[in-house]
Amino acid sequence: MSQKGRIFVLSAPSGTGKSTVGERVRQRLPRLAYSVSVTTRKPRPGEEHGKDYFFVSVEDFKKRIARGEMAEYAEVYGNYYGTSALVLEELMDQGKDVFLDIEIKGAAQIRKSIKDACLIFLLPPSLEELEKRLRSRGTETEEEIKKRLDRVTLEMEQAPLYDYRVVNDDLEKAVEEVCEIIAKGSLGEGR
Repeated sequence: MSQKGRIFVLSAPSGTGKSTVGERVRQRLPRLAYSVSVTTRKPRPGEEHGKDYFFVSVEDFKKRIARGEMAEYAEVYGNYYGTSALVLEELMDQGKDVFLDIEIKGAAQIRKSIKDACLIFLLPPSLEELEKRLRSRGTETEEEIKKRLDRVTLEMEQAPLYDYRVVNDDLEKAVEEVCEIIAKGSLGEGR
């Protein structure tokens, strides 16, 4: 019987580059399993159902919660995000290490239920740079940007609860640091 896999979580305040870093980490570590999150938000330009997220209705998401199918979930900026418990268990039982790109509340839920999960927090180089990144995306309204910026301070207060903190001031350096953390802590086939 193979050794059970381990979970690696990457979280960050909105606009820090979590999705970009996560995507590059997955490219560099192709044996690392990735659990695609479920969300009720609308797809951004270029995002694909089943690849970037599973885009579902609020009703469908709430049914999944009621059936106990979500390992973690949270409502963020009026949308639900979460990870399928069934998919995680299956991958880990196969001895695969699993990479999750999830928000802070979800990471706290994972920490409670999976004690040996490795949590990595991605920090922006500065609040000014974070605001610049959010504005350059061009995907949120001014009101949405303000909500995200108001929440950043609260989110960054959670950084000490993570096993590792990585500053995304240089994309390649941040990706390399996350890959090194995963390689150091890998238990299953994600090595």
